[in-house]
Amino acid sequence: MSKKQSSTPHDALFKLFLRQPETACDFLAFHLPAPIHALCDMKTLKLESSSFIDDDLRESYSDVLWSVKTEQGPGYIYCLIEHQSTSNKLIAFRMMRYAIAAMQNHLDAGYKTLPMVVPLLFYHGIESPYPYSLCWLDCFADPKLARQLYASAFPLIDVTVMPDDEI
Repeated sequence: MSKKQSSTPHDALFKLFLRQPETACDFLAFHLPAPIHALCDMKTLKLESSSFIDDDLRESYSDVLWSVKTEQGPGYIYCLIEHQSTSNKLIAFRMMRYAIAAMQNHLDAGYKTLPMVVPLLFYHGIESPYPYSLCWLDCFADPKLARQLYASAFPLIDVTVMPDDEI
C-alpha cells in the first residue's frame, strides 16, 4: 500500500517551519510591515493551538496562530497558508472572519479589549502576482460605501434620550 503524497508538500514544510519560534521570528521580521513589527516584542512569540479554518476548507488551507506582546498589550499574528493553485477573490473576507475568530477567543479567555490580529496570506498559486485585493472591504459591490459603514461608528437609535412621543 502506497502512502498518498501531498500535491503541495512545500505547504506542510512551510507550516512546520512557521511553528518553530526562531524560524517564525526571522520570517515575520522580513514579512510583517515594519511599523507593525516594531510594535511587537518578538521574544514573546508563542505558538497558539487555535485553528479557525472551516472543516470543508481544510484541504485547501492551513493556518498558524502566534500570540505576541505588543506595546498596546496582547496581539496575534495569523498566518493562512493557501494549498490551492487558484486564487480566491474573497480570501480577504475569509481572513477577516478568522481574525475576528481569534479576537473572540481572546475575549473568551477573559480579556476586556480586542487584540490586534495581523493576518498574513502565504500564496503560491498559478496567477502571479496575486490578482485580488487583500482588503476585506474591497469584497463588497460598493467598497467606498463599505469603508464609510465599517470604518465609522455604527448608527445608533438611543431611545433612552428620546421623548416618549418621538419613539
